[in-house]
Amino acid sequence: MLSGERKEGGSPRFGKLHLPVGLWINSPRKQLAKLGRRWPSAASVHLKNLLSHELPALPPNPPAMVRPSRGAPVTHNGCLLLREAELHPGDLLGLGEHFLFMYKDPRPGGSAPARPPWLPARPGATPPGPGWAFSCRLCGRGLQERGEALAAYLDGREPVLRFRPREEEALLGEIVRSAASCAVDLPPLGPATLLALCVQHSARELELGHLPRLLGRLARLIKETVWEKIKEIGDRQPENHPEGVPEVPLTPEAVSVELRPLMLWMANTTELLSFVQEKVLEMEKEADQEGLSSDPQLCSDLELCDEAMALLDEVIMCTFQQSVYYLTKTLYSTLPALLDSNPFTAGAELPGPGAELEAMPPGLRPTLGVFQAALELTGQCELHPDLVSQTFGYLFFFSNASLLNSLMERGQGRPFYQWSRAVQIRTNLDLVLDWLQGAGLGDIAMEFFRKLSMAVNLLCVPRSSLLKASWSSLRTDHPTLAPAQLHHLLSHYQLGPGLGPPPAWDPPPAERDAVDTGDIFESFSSHPPLILPLGSSRLRLTGPVTDDALHRELRRLRRLLWDLEQQELPANHRHGPPVATPP
Repeated sequence: MLSGERKEGGSPRFGKLHLPVGLWINSPRKQLAKLGRRWPSAASVHLKNLLSHELPALPPNPPAMVRPSRGAPVTHNGCLLLREAELHPGDLLGLGEHFLFMYKDPRPGGSAPARPPWLPARPGATPPGPGWAFSCRLCGRGLQERGEALAAYLDGREPVLRFRPREEEALLGEIVRSAASCAVDLPPLGPATLLALCVQHSARELELGHLPRLLGRLARLIKETVWEKIKEIGDRQPENHPEGVPEVPLTPEAVSVELRPLMLWMANTTELLSFVQEKVLEMEKEADQEGLSSDPQLCSDLELCDEAMALLDEVIMCTFQQSVYYLTKTLYSTLPALLDSNPFTAGAELPGPGAELEAMPPGLRPTLGVFQAALELTGQCELHPDLVSQTFGYLFFFSNASLLNSLMERGQGRPFYQWSRAVQIRTNLDLVLDWLQGAGLGDIAMEFFRKLSMAVNLLCVPRSSLLKASWSSLRTDHPTLAPAQLHHLLSHYQLGPGLGPPPAWDPPPAERDAVDTGDIFESFSSHPPLILPLGSSRLRLTGPVTDDALHRELRRLRRLLWDLEQQELPANHRHGPPVATPP
C-alpha cells in the first residue's frame, strides 16, 4: 500500500495513515523490504489531496496528484514520470524496476473507472490530448490511432510545443533566427510566445535539471542576436562621420525602421523574462515542498537560472539604451526650432488640443514627428506599458535638458532674453504639451518639462512686474531653477538700453556661493534609472492559438521537429507526417 496523509481531527498533515490507495501488482514480496535500501529514490513519491476515508467528502474532491522526487525512476501508465501529474483510478505507478502499483481512489465517491486509462482506446473513440501520441507504444494502441493523434497534434491549435532534449538547440535556434530575419510573419510577441512554450515544456515534461540549461542557451542566443543587430545599425549610423562629409540627420521614418528590430526584442525579452521568473519561482516552491531547499544540485540549478535571467536583463537594458540613443539623436537636430520658430506666422491659426501633426506649426512638426514615430513604434511592437512610459520619460528628460541648456547658452553674449521671444517659446511649448496630452503622454511630459517650463515662465513675466520682484520672491515662484540658473536668466534679461539688473535681484550672501559655483547647465547623466516591469507575463499560453500566423509557425516548427526525429531513423523506416482522417 502507498501511504496517504491526514491530521488527527480531520486536517491534512505529514503523518502516515494507511489507506487503500495502491494495489501491489508486481514484484516478489521478499523484495519489498529491500526497496528503500536498493532503490531509495524509487520510493520517493509524493501524493497530495488524499484525505482519510473517515472524513466527509468535500465536494468536489480535489484531484489526487503524484510527483516524483528528484531523480526518482517512477513511471505513470508506462511513461517515465518527470513532473507532477494527476492520478486517476486505475492508473499504474511503477517504482524502480520491480514494483508496479494500481491507484485506487480511497475517498468517498471515488470509484474505479469502467475501463482503465492505459488500455487501448475502442475503435472510433476520440483520442486524448496531443501528449497521448508520444506516450508508451507498448500499451496496445494501434498504429492508426497513434497516427491520428499525432496528426491532430501537428495541426492543432493547442499552445503546446513538444521536443526532446536532443532537438532543443535546433528548435531554439530556428525560432530566434526566424524572428531576427523576419522570415515569418508573426504577431509582435510571437517569438516570446514560442520560446515560452519551449520553457513550459521543459518545466512540465522534462527532468528537473533541464530547465536551467535551456534557459542559459536561450538567453545566450537572444543576446548574440541582439548584439549583432545593434552592430548592424551602428555600421549604418556611425557616430563619427568622415571629415568633410556632412552628417544627414535621421528622419522619424528612418529611425523607426532602424529601431523596429530592437524594439521588438525589447518587448519580447521583457515578457519572456517575466514568464521565466514565474517558472523559476515555481521550481523553488516545489523544492521547498520536498524539503530540498539546501540541495547542492538545486542551488546550482538556481544559480544557472539567475545567470540566464541576468542575460535577459542585459538584453532589455541594451535595447532600451540603443532605442533612446537613436531617438534622442534624431531629436537633437529638431529641438532648436522650439526656441527659434515663430508660431504666430502670418495668416496661421493656432491649432487646438488634439490637433493632427499636419495642423501643427512647421517648426514643431519635426520634433512631434519623432514623438509620434516612437509612440507608433512602441504600440506596433506591443512594448510593455511600463517601458513605454519610461521610454518617453527619457525622451522628455533629454528634450528638457537639451532645450534648457540651449536657452542658457543663448543668453550669453547676445540679447535673447526678451518678453516677445519668451512668449513665442511659451506658445511653442504649450502647443507641444497639448499635443502630447492628446496622445496620452501629458502627465509624463508635464513632469519632465517642468524646469524648462518654469524658466520660460520667468522670461514671460511682464517687464514692469519683473522689476518689482525681489530675489526671494523669484526663488519662491520658481523653485525648480537652481540659484545659478535663476541668476543667469536675470542678469542677462533685456530690460532696455542702458538698464541693468536692479539691486533687488541680487542673491543674499547665504546663496552667493551657490550662484558663483553652481552649474547653469543640466546634466544628461542624471536621467531616471530604467526599472524593469514587475508582475505576470502578458503572454497568452492558455486556450487555442487564435492568431493564424502564430498557428502557421507553430505547425511549421512541429513538422521541423518531426523531420529531425525521422532523420535519426534508418531510411527504410522514415515516413512523412501523418494526415488526420477527415470526419
